[in-house]
This record gives sequence, structure tokens and C-alpha cells, in this order.
Amino acid sequence: MIAQLGKAVGLHGDLKLHLHTDFPEQFKQGQIYQSDRGPLEIAEINLHQNLIRFLGFQSRESAQKLTNAKLFATMEQTRQDCELKEGEHFWFEVVGSRLFEDDELIGVVTEILRITHIDYLQIQTDSRLVQLGMPASFLIPYIPRYIIQTDTAQKRILAKDAKEILEAS
Repeated sequence: MIAQLGKAVGLHGDLKLHLHTDFPEQFKQGQIYQSDRGPLEIAEINLHQNLIRFLGFQSRESAQKLTNAKLFATMEQTRQDCELKEGEHFWFEVVGSRLFEDDELIGVVTEILRITHIDYLQIQTDSRLVQLGMPASFLIPYIPRYIIQTDTAQKRILAKDAKEILEAS
């Protein structure tokens, strides 16, 4: 999910746009996104005020039908519309990666959670460690203090002090 629509604003079908992406520039007039209400084409967008209007929903009454709708982009659309900086990765590239400390498999990334301004990797602990009494899952901050290297091609993340976090969980 890259955004969720809020309440209708004004008389012409504008909706409050709640972004769940680091790439607001991907929202452009004419762009089509999937939603839990079907495909939606952007008629107008005002990112400064976080307002959006869609074709076919250009009255307050019609726009209200979209309140709380979730907007989604495909992986291909995301790769095309969002430019990464050096060392950045899309969440969908990181999920499913195996987390290692030294050469020991600690677990697998099942989800990424954003809490305040920090991203956390939710790790499903390797069954070998669970059998030793470790928690079945834990969170590790996705910050340089803990994450040394992320290789999305190999789906492998090298971490430090991850086992310490696991033991303290």
C-alpha cells in the first residue's frame, strides 16, 4: 500500500491523501493505481496540501465513496516511477531476505514496520534458534548500527548485534 484516501474536502471531489511511501513524486496526473475499490486514475494532485482527485469521482458525493480506500502500485510501476539513491532498497526487495550475523542464519525478514521515523525489520527466527529457547520473532532497526550490508539480489542481509537483540526480546 502506498497511500490511503481520507475524507472528501470541498465540492469538487478532492480527497485527503495519506501517504505511505517515501516517493510522493510518483503521484502524477493521469497515473493509474489499483485500489481496494478498483483502478483509479488521477485527475488532479496537490502534494503540498495532500489532496487528490480521480476521474469519475469529481463531486463530493462520488468522492465520499472512496474514503478509506487503499492505493497500491505494482512492483514494475514502483521501479519505473521511483528513483532510489545509492544504498536504498524497495521494501518488497528486502522482505524474504535471510538475516545473518557473521555466518550464522538468524532468521528471515517477514515484514517491514515503520515506527515513527525508523524502519524495523520483523524477523522470523530460524527454527534452530527457536528450539534453543529463543523468541519465534523479533524486530531489528534497519539502521547502520545494526545493518552492515543488504544484498537484494542474493536476498541476504548481514547484521551485527542481531543475536543480542533476539536474546533480549
